[in-house]
Amino acid sequence: MARSVNNKGVISTSDRQITLYYNSRSQRGKQALAYAQTHGLPIEEIDILKTPLTGTQITELASRLSINIKEMVNQKHYKYRRKFTSQCFSSEDWITVIQNHPEIMKQPIALRGDRTILVETPTDIIRI
Repeated sequence: MARSVNNKGVISTSDRQITLYYNSRSQRGKQALAYAQTHGLPIEEIDILKTPLTGTQITELASRLSINIKEMVNQKHYKYRRKFTSQCFSSEDWITVIQNHPEIMKQPIALRGDRTILVETPTDIIRI
């Protein structure tokens, strides 16, 4: 059985369960998790506020979503707007921003096997 995160920071997945990266303080994250649980989907939850992501994991999630690391940041989030202005950061800088302020990372992100989606609405979770 595959685990979502091993000690080296490399993400592994399984076709048998959904791995959900989410923010436990986010309404969308809580709703996606609740939706998956009420529909009996096998799920491994990773609260990004309690389990810090490595740079490798952030890079891999962006790659799996086919987006740039910069696009992993919700630049409309009030904490982002309060702390940053429109920035021209390097990928490494964006990783540091996400690691230091995980609440501004776009989420939830659901993985199953080789599929990865950014969950926009709770019902998106069944697409995976």
